[in-house]
Amino acid sequence: MAQRRTVAAIESEISRVKSDMSKIQDKYDKLAARLKDLQQQKLQIEVESIMAAYAKSGKSYNELMTFLQP
Repeated sequence: MAQRRTVAAIESEISRVKSDMSKIQDKYDKLAARLKDLQQQKLQIEVESIMAAYAKSGKSYNELMTFLQP
C-alpha cells in the first residue's frame, strides 16, 4: 500500500510551486514588455518609411487616401 503524504509535505510543495509560478510570471511580464517595445519600434520604422515614400511621391493627401481606401 502506498504511503500517505503529510500535510506539512504537501504545504511545502504548494509553497514551492507558488514560488516557481511567481518567477515564471515575472519572466513572462518582462518578455511581454520586450515584445511590446519591439513591436513599437517596428511600427515606428514602418511609419517613417511610409512618410518618406509619401513625401517623395509628390501626391496630395487626397490622392494618397483614395489609393489606400478600399
